Amino acid sequence: MYSFIALFFIFFVSFAVLFLLRKWAKKVGLVDKPNERKLHKGAVPLVGGIAISFTFLYFLFNNDHLLYEVNLYAISILTLVVVGALDDKYDLSFKLRFAIQALLSVSMMAMANLQLHALGNVFGYGSVDLGYLGYVVTVFAVIGAINAFNMVDGIDGLLGGLSMVTFGGLGFMLLYDGQYNLSYLCLVLIVIILPYILLNLGAFGRKRKVFMGDAGSMVIGFTVIWFLLVASQNGTKPPLRPVTALWLIAVPLLDMAAIMIRRMRRGCSPFKPDREHLHHIFQRLGLNSTQTLVAICSIAMLFAAFGIYGEIVNIPEYIMFYLFIGCFITYTLLLSYVWRITAKIRELRQATTTKTE
Repeated sequence: MYSFIALFFIFFVSFAVLFLLRKWAKKVGLVDKPNERKLHKGAVPLVGGIAISFTFLYFLFNNDHLLYEVNLYAISILTLVVVGALDDKYDLSFKLRFAIQALLSVSMMAMANLQLHALGNVFGYGSVDLGYLGYVVTVFAVIGAINAFNMVDGIDGLLGGLSMVTFGGLGFMLLYDGQYNLSYLCLVLIVIILPYILLNLGAFGRKRKVFMGDAGSMVIGFTVIWFLLVASQNGTKPPLRPVTALWLIAVPLLDMAAIMIRRMRRGCSPFKPDREHLHHIFQRLGLNSTQTLVAICSIAMLFAAFGIYGEIVNIPEYIMFYLFIGCFITYTLLLSYVWRITAKIRELRQATTTKTE
């Protein structure tokens, strides 16, 4: 059942679907064109996410016993693919996107009973059971996860890399707990994402380059939250404590929250695009795109590894939670002074270079 041959097959299926959809995207105009914020060359097909979604759904319908409520999940994914593709093509209002994401979270709770029932002992005063408040918290969690992965998609390979870190960490924890079906699905998703990363990074030439698109980022965010809810709210002793989920998606979550707070403090819309994400900061420090990709994915792996370590050795939930809040406060403060910090670092690097010469 858990065959490596099946993994090789699905890898090549993902490749084939990507190549077919590239040609279709160019015919219908589903491409990303350069502008003042997007500095790539030429019109790049926005089909990475669509290909990943179709390939994963193909695998699921041939192995429908592996995922809880697979039919509802498939309908939700197809809905997000359509909405994401329309957003890529026509730039839909964020209010409409949020409304659809909220409806999907409601259907998830109503039809699959997937919701946040409890947060665990995150404050140190006993387990926090959400009761009816869990419905509201779940809606915000779904919208937050979807848009965290959407907003982090800023340089080649980053969304795919961070997705692989999250699914890799979650898959390891599920394997450790003996939940082989969901763990195997995490591995399947990593294998399906790999062809996209190769084409996105230009491994087969710039002409064959593809982007994820909003369809992909929304599908990945929704899949992450679906898997996390199944893993963290499953029975009396779930394989994953809710606080550990924060560490598995730490980089997208921290970056989204800190950026939105910064925008609101300046009196701007929290959804107004800018160039102050984590990858922009690393590039201001002089790192190229590849170095930035490696640096951010390495940070994400460190966060995920710490979360997994805390889960395995049973570090108290409130300690894990307060440490995460500490990371968030630190990141937010650093972001507030990012211009001064980056300028100072550049001065130090120039001074060091001058002395060396």
